[in-house]
Amino acid sequence: MFGKISWRGVAMAACITLAVFGGTARADEVPLVTGEHWTKSSDETKKAYLIGIANVLQVEHAYEGTNPPSDAQSLVPRAARGLKGQTLDSVREQLNRWYATHPDQLQRPVLETIWFEMVVPGLAKAG
Repeated sequence: MFGKISWRGVAMAACITLAVFGGTARADEVPLVTGEHWTKSSDETKKAYLIGIANVLQVEHAYEGTNPPSDAQSLVPRAARGLKGQTLDSVREQLNRWYATHPDQLQRPVLETIWFEMVVPGLAKAG
């Protein structure tokens, strides 16, 4: 589902998130999307957020062309392997379940939850 990721990609995702959640704002006002935002959002908004992340990763992958960076230089290859077989709906549902079973961690950023609860376990399974 997700292609390549880099810090540029994460920054782009934050900008897309801003557009989805808050309209126009200055850079110092860009919110980090947390479980609190996630749990208060509609399924359509959640899917739009995930589509934004996926698009940023695809743009990063296209930008790299035939010379992709190593795992040490970019999160994108690891994210792609760790999320292999996932769909937008499966990621959305897993995030819904995770935040529902961890209401004490609603301040945790959604991207962090995706990484540690989906990508890392997916990498372990991929071996």
